[in-house]
Amino acid sequence: MSMTLATAWVRRGVAAEFPHKYEVDEAELGRIEKLARLQLADAQEDLDAAQNDMDGENEDSEDDDDEAGVPTGIQNGTSRIRGTTTDNDDDMREYNLSEYDDDEVDQETGERFAMFGNVRSLAYHQVGEEDPYLVLPEGEDSDNEREELQVLATDNMILAAKVEDEVPHLEILVYEDEADNIYVHHDIMLPAIPLCLEWLDVPVGKTNGDKKQGNFVAVGMMGPEIEVWDLDVVDSMYPAAILGQQPEEKEQEEKSISKDSKKKSKKKKKPKPNDSYHVDGVLSLSLNRHHRNLLASASADGTIKLWELNTGTCAKSYTQHGKAKITSLDWHPSPERSTILLSGSADTKTVVITDMRAPEATAPTWQVEADIERVKWNPHDPDFFYVTTEAGTVHYFNSRTPPAPNAPGISKPVFTLQAHDSAVTAFDINPLVSGFLATASEDKTVKLWNVVDNKPSMVVSRNLDVGRVFSAQFAPDNEVAFRLCVAGSKGNVQVWDTSTNAAVRKVFAGRAQLPAGDDVKERLVASSGGGGGEDEEEDESEEEDVAEDGAGQNGWESMEED
Repeated sequence: MSMTLATAWVRRGVAAEFPHKYEVDEAELGRIEKLARLQLADAQEDLDAAQNDMDGENEDSEDDDDEAGVPTGIQNGTSRIRGTTTDNDDDMREYNLSEYDDDEVDQETGERFAMFGNVRSLAYHQVGEEDPYLVLPEGEDSDNEREELQVLATDNMILAAKVEDEVPHLEILVYEDEADNIYVHHDIMLPAIPLCLEWLDVPVGKTNGDKKQGNFVAVGMMGPEIEVWDLDVVDSMYPAAILGQQPEEKEQEEKSISKDSKKKSKKKKKPKPNDSYHVDGVLSLSLNRHHRNLLASASADGTIKLWELNTGTCAKSYTQHGKAKITSLDWHPSPERSTILLSGSADTKTVVITDMRAPEATAPTWQVEADIERVKWNPHDPDFFYVTTEAGTVHYFNSRTPPAPNAPGISKPVFTLQAHDSAVTAFDINPLVSGFLATASEDKTVKLWNVVDNKPSMVVSRNLDVGRVFSAQFAPDNEVAFRLCVAGSKGNVQVWDTSTNAAVRKVFAGRAQLPAGDDVKERLVASSGGGGGEDEEEDESEEEDVAEDGAGQNGWESMEED
């Protein structure tokens, strides 16, 4: 089984041209050794407990054997069962089996011949020297490897959070737009199932010195920790930073809880939310683009944490949604309102706008009809925001006209779009063209919309053969702004050049420079990985292109307007 649960783009020209290999320093060796000792101590305790249990069982069985008159010992190579003996000693002497494992001695050198050759005669190297048998000389092979790792300034990276054969990991793909090529550059193993990604352009960790720009990714997982990885390092063993409870602290806490639970009760208590770290899965991440050292995270534990990336510590914890799990976050795109955070909860079906400078102040709240999947500000008109739901709807609200405090019932939107029959699990706004939206759903379809003048109309609907769609994102650079990355339950990643679709060109040609003519071949680039997803054997619906005038098809046309 292979599934891609989240994706993220990396802008052009940010990644290092030649990523460097990971090197373990003394500090990290010490940290790994400390963790290994803690784990070894726990394993030793479990082993001792298991041996004690086995010893108790063996004593009982030996007592039973003695009562039955069956001795179990072996003396001098002869088994004694009920007073009888075997001919083992005679066989051992006849075939010289007692010296079978002894190596022969070379008469000239006086050394013994080993079964697999004389390892003592192998060449060795001095301390501090490289092992000639492990290190290849620099030459054509190393040059080829360096060339394979090269990332050009015209390349985009695509980050894919995957689970393959129950192994969670992060794939770093390189997308070459001009060559119509996408391939896996390297990957990173993860300790838990990844749920969300956020690309960071700010340096994180102690090894980055005075750098003002970085290439990192924050990974929110089913566990409570957030791992930050350096994308310019290949074969990483350890993240650049862990936002949350540190492994050493967690190991000690779990050990103490385990001892207490053995004394009091076998039932393990769930940790309570606190102001320092999450205690449940991280469902959403959002980097503040104007205060680049601030990362917001939303968790199933009902809290929003504000992380200071320079120190890797939690600066503040918020509970705007009570104890309900928070599924989505988005910072305001305007620099004048950069401290305002949009958040949505699945349990309470509410959207809250909070000024993080005054979290105690009464925050405006909107109510929708179903569990919230995504919330997102409109970058082309920052007074408005979108909300997608489990019911397949997309709501468009005006932040300047909030509902009255404690107003009952569903809040009135500018418009409501019934985009899909199933949950709208992915949603994005084109960064270059105003009014150009993409929605995707568990119904396996991706739909493109034109919402100019707040009058939504569907441009095209496609099944891109990725299974149930979990992620759909437009590229961040103007040169490739019409490229839409799509991934889902089949594990593969598809990049759709929407500008090559005839219906898209017809609608948006006046707002952006698009390929001219009707003979443009539609481009769809797929990653070579993936496959074998949970939907592989299911029947897929036919590809469906619906022009702008196809209103009423695919059952979306429920709409309200002011």
